[in-house]
Amino acid sequence: MDATVLMDNLWVIIGTILVFFMLGGFILLEAGSTRMKNAGHIAGKTIFTAGIGALVFWAVGYGFIYGEGNAFIGLSNFFYGDASTVEEGLAPAVDFMFQMMFALVSLTIAFGGFAERAKLSAYVIFAILFSAFVYPVVAHWIWGGGWLAEHGKQDFAGSTVVHLTGAMAALAATMILKPRIGKYNKDGSANNIAGHNQVYTALGVLILWVGWFGFNGGSTFGVADAFFGFVSLNTQLAAGAGAVAAMFIAWVVTGKADIPTTLNGALAGLVAITASCGFVEPWAAVVIGLVGGLMVFYSMKLFDKAKIDDPIFALSVHGTVGVWGTLSNGLFAVPALSTDIDWGQAGLFYGGGFTQLGVQAMGVAASGVYAFVVSYIILKVMNAVMGGIRVTEEEEIIGLDLSEHGSYGYPESMPEHKEKAGV
Repeated sequence: MDATVLMDNLWVIIGTILVFFMLGGFILLEAGSTRMKNAGHIAGKTIFTAGIGALVFWAVGYGFIYGEGNAFIGLSNFFYGDASTVEEGLAPAVDFMFQMMFALVSLTIAFGGFAERAKLSAYVIFAILFSAFVYPVVAHWIWGGGWLAEHGKQDFAGSTVVHLTGAMAALAATMILKPRIGKYNKDGSANNIAGHNQVYTALGVLILWVGWFGFNGGSTFGVADAFFGFVSLNTQLAAGAGAVAAMFIAWVVTGKADIPTTLNGALAGLVAITASCGFVEPWAAVVIGLVGGLMVFYSMKLFDKAKIDDPIFALSVHGTVGVWGTLSNGLFAVPALSTDIDWGQAGLFYGGGFTQLGVQAMGVAASGVYAFVVSYIILKVMNAVMGGIRVTEEEEIIGLDLSEHGSYGYPESMPEHKEKAGV
């Protein structure tokens, strides 16, 4: 193995670690955006569902995505165990590990729609079924040589494959679980159920931001031409633009520079550029991030008016903006990074006409509908068979830390612990 091949494999493993560490960002983001009575539950379920997702991906997920099959699904490479080394390209196990992390991130996004009201058993069962029958199918269509890949669908690191797929599952969950107790009044007005720790939320966003350099930069699969630097530049610019746009639109509309909106704006910029980070010029990355930051502000308000309770704004950040990020390729993709390397066509603003924009729109529609419909059916059947996937009203009021786990994420705040400590 020469030095270049070694460095390529090393870079992808570093990217793998960065993407996996994003789960830590999701723990802090979701815990900080919700109430402290559910914080331990959120941390714990993220860890054990990552374990479930990893095992399912090893057993069938990778095979459904990349196995030899048809335009709809792969049908080989189950219970993956290729330990071979290579003289060029990526070692099979290195590629496998990197792809697994994307599946785990999409699953974690989907669970945003479960927050503060779903039974622990619902997480377990849905983690298995989503990791086997939802994410792998969409990933095969676009990344595994499926029918959308044959049409030239562009999604460099997963605005559709990872983010939109997870968001559509989250939408199905929020619709079946219904809003949290106290979220909406009888007259239809919404109450703000504030998260318990904005510092957690901000630190979660920062960890996700750092991890995104592995998410997008690692998707170059090599270091030889240092293209990962260009991809990382686009990632940084879009995230910054998203944060600034979201803060200023909130400031203008509400009179306050709302912190949660600003944080979601940064994530929106990251999600938006994920599909196009390897296809567009830096100025376009700024535009894409700015639009994403503006969109997330209005999308959050739209879902609230529709009485869709989305505690961590997964639907807006990953869904609405995931759509925009995917479509942006059809506008801004440059020929040198698309047509010239036989990965779709150039965007509308670079002489490609509406061809690529049409392919992107078709991909968004097909992938979004599939992820939502299959997730909705799975959750609906689970709801019927399990006697409901939502905890009881009493359990929700007590909090999932105690009702589902028998312990508290902040034990010193419990009366018995205060008494023992002499407080």
